[in-house]
Amino acid sequence: MTRTIVESASKTAIIGFDQPFCVIGERINPTGRKKLAAELEAGDFSTVEKDALAQVAAGANILDINAGVVYNSNPNPNETEPPLMVKMIELVQGLTDCPICIDSSVPAALEAGLQAAKGRPLLNSVTGEEERLEFVLPLVKKYNVPVVAISNDDTGISEDPDVRFEVAKKIVQRAADFGIPAYDIVVDPLVMPIGAMATAGNQVFALVRRLREELGVNTTCGASNISFGLPNRHGINNAFLPMAMGAGMTSAIMNPCALPVAASKIEEKKLELAAAGIIVPDDIDLETFCQLTGLGSTQSRPGKEMEAIRAANLLTNNDPHGGDWIRFNKPPSAAGAEGDGRRRGGRRRG
Repeated sequence: MTRTIVESASKTAIIGFDQPFCVIGERINPTGRKKLAAELEAGDFSTVEKDALAQVAAGANILDINAGVVYNSNPNPNETEPPLMVKMIELVQGLTDCPICIDSSVPAALEAGLQAAKGRPLLNSVTGEEERLEFVLPLVKKYNVPVVAISNDDTGISEDPDVRFEVAKKIVQRAADFGIPAYDIVVDPLVMPIGAMATAGNQVFALVRRLREELGVNTTCGASNISFGLPNRHGINNAFLPMAMGAGMTSAIMNPCALPVAASKIEEKKLELAAAGIIVPDDIDLETFCQLTGLGSTQSRPGKEMEAIRAANLLTNNDPHGGDWIRFNKPPSAAGAEGDGRRRGGRRRG
């Protein structure tokens, strides 16, 4: 049975056909997050700290770390990204024992991350592009780590699922030439947005089955890609993830957290209620208010996608006796601090 082992210094995450679905937290990534990008350039890692702990508390099994910010002061990522990657990895490793995924398109940042990482991180990523194969696969072999293989090559991303399968097959075969086993390759077959391609869901389900049956590899994806550009994205994601799991997908790169309700949204709701003649006490507890009005929560918490994954684990017998499902549905006060991922006895740096 195919199992991909990812480890920190003291904790193991297993991606496998016979394992609970593996959640790779995506939040430590400045792409599209201007505030985080500005913080990182200024040497402020407070958001990274919050995102790391919140994702582990929400149930992430692995934390993806991406340092892909382009500094205004120096737009050359080959110079800025490697040292930033090291700082971020050392910070996260000092906060939690959750295994990590080193995510970069900059070769030097990948190697710097591998040198800084403790345990056996997941490397993200290699593609079918010749230049990328020739650089990344030797790193995978040298450091004995598993790698995410993305199904695009020098011709780009094909809309034909057969082409994407052949790219994945090529990567697996080339990896074998380096002595890298198929169980250390986690293929991302590339999920297309359903809003742009009506067959995107069926395509990826069929691809995952082929990758599992014909190549014997584990799979992953950027889960939210499926719902890009559509309303109620969480509703689509919640349906997609269990269906992908049923097709054989074994992990996803995703946000496990439901983000806190913004203060502006709370004020909007209060004004809406006031306009309807409903008086809201000035001293009302904001968490209670959010719960009663269906806004959500003032605290970061596991998202609905995590609920769907936990339920699917239970239904596929990857949650024996339902222990994880029961723990997931306990109130926070009953669950206590179990599984929050924070190291005990003070923070450890690097």
